Amino acid sequence: MFSQQPVPAPAPTDPAIAALPPAAPPLPPQFPPSVSRQLDKDEVRAALLVPLSGSYAPWGQALSNAAQLALFEVADAKLNLIPLDTRGTPEGAAEAARQALTQGADIILGPLFSPEVKAAGPIAREQRVPMIAFTTDRSAAGQGVYALGFLPDSQVSRVIGHARTQGKERFALLARSDEYGRSVAESFRAAVAAQGGKVAKVEFYDPSAADLTAVVKRFTEVESRTRGRPKDARAAKDLPPVPPPPFDAVMIPDDGTRLRQVASLISYYEVDPADVRFLGTMLWDDPRLASEPALQGGWFAAPPVAAHQDFEARYGRAFGPLPARVGNLASIAYDATALVGALTRQNLDFSDATLTNAGGFAGIDGLFRLRPDGTNERGLAVREVARGGAKEIGPAPTSFFMPGQ
Repeated sequence: MFSQQPVPAPAPTDPAIAALPPAAPPLPPQFPPSVSRQLDKDEVRAALLVPLSGSYAPWGQALSNAAQLALFEVADAKLNLIPLDTRGTPEGAAEAARQALTQGADIILGPLFSPEVKAAGPIAREQRVPMIAFTTDRSAAGQGVYALGFLPDSQVSRVIGHARTQGKERFALLARSDEYGRSVAESFRAAVAAQGGKVAKVEFYDPSAADLTAVVKRFTEVESRTRGRPKDARAAKDLPPVPPPPFDAVMIPDDGTRLRQVASLISYYEVDPADVRFLGTMLWDDPRLASEPALQGGWFAAPPVAAHQDFEARYGRAFGPLPARVGNLASIAYDATALVGALTRQNLDFSDATLTNAGGFAGIDGLFRLRPDGTNERGLAVREVARGGAKEIGPAPTSFFMPGQ
């Protein structure tokens, strides 16, 4: 079982992940730990399942490099990291999982993609070997398979919570009608209810549609709010202001050109960003959004910046620049390996009770803790879109037992 004693925090210059002092008992295990999984042995084996060949080989190599960096910075000689190629396919991931078990893996890190995790997970479960996967698909997790990717729950909850502290009460969601959009919608409804707000509207749009005008007009209720008003701005200048929409905050969990298009249309149809706060997810972590006036002042949740920048600098000195779009994936691989390294160094097992320690762990991307259902919770910061680049306006928590956490 996980010790109830506080684990010493690392020194400021020590990049090691360290368990935070638990202020509550560990969560009860749901995945039965093997009674022989105490790590009081000379070697601990962690298999790393990543695509080292195929079209995603550059991503896999970056994840492998990040894991090696964590091994060097955090672990001791007791931990043996075994990289295995998944080829980026379900078949390859299943084969790599079997190889990991054949080679005596005590824990499996990865794979990356949801179909890979769904193929490899049952193989690990059968042998009761825990798996810390890098996926964002919560449906692939559970029964000893943990999803360490950035799930919508923590992002949505953090930014909704910040908006509530700023007096926002009525929340609307306009999301794309795909798996990600519907996952965010589920998190959105739960977060608003949990934090005492009101869900005013939830609507979806086809992400492949070329023209979203009709959807946005319906969403903003602009026709009913402007009914009877002259269309000529000069004729309407002496009239009272257009009534506000039925919400004072709107979440748009999208990115790129489509996000800018949706935000611009919402603003065009009589929704003033000065009164209605625009909210987003980590997809908003894009400096190009600063050029869209409607998004100026918008809030989104993201990991704290400083530690991640330091990680990328250390990675760059060791391996060269990270490939585009791989930064957050590489830090997940680092954190997973560092977690295993820290537990191994402390001679702790990989049971469900240990991995789901209620105090959580401090990593490159801030606090995180694994849940018994295989999902994760993260302590995130709140950032605001600004002309000079996003700025942090709400710090990440330093403990999961702070008020409101």
